[in-house]
Amino acid sequence: MIHPSYVELMKVVNDNVEIGEEPVVNSRYSIVIASAKRARQIIAGDEPMVANAKGKKPLSIAVEELYNGDVQIMGEDKESDEVE
Repeated sequence: MIHPSYVELMKVVNDNVEIGEEPVVNSRYSIVIASAKRARQIIAGDEPMVANAKGKKPLSIAVEELYNGDVQIMGEDKESDEVE
């Protein structure tokens, strides 16, 4: 099993949402898309923001970055889906 689960990851990403506001992530699909986009950025040469990234796969690094809050998912009205 991969940790964190998508449910845990959704809770962390939506943690700072105020009551009454729409959550940043509404579905597993949103988490998968954000993780994949960040993994592609890492593959393209972006520096990983987690310690001991050497030897880890780009997708594992991307999920860890999202879970740690190193990368944020921006809403649809923003220019990009992720901001460092």
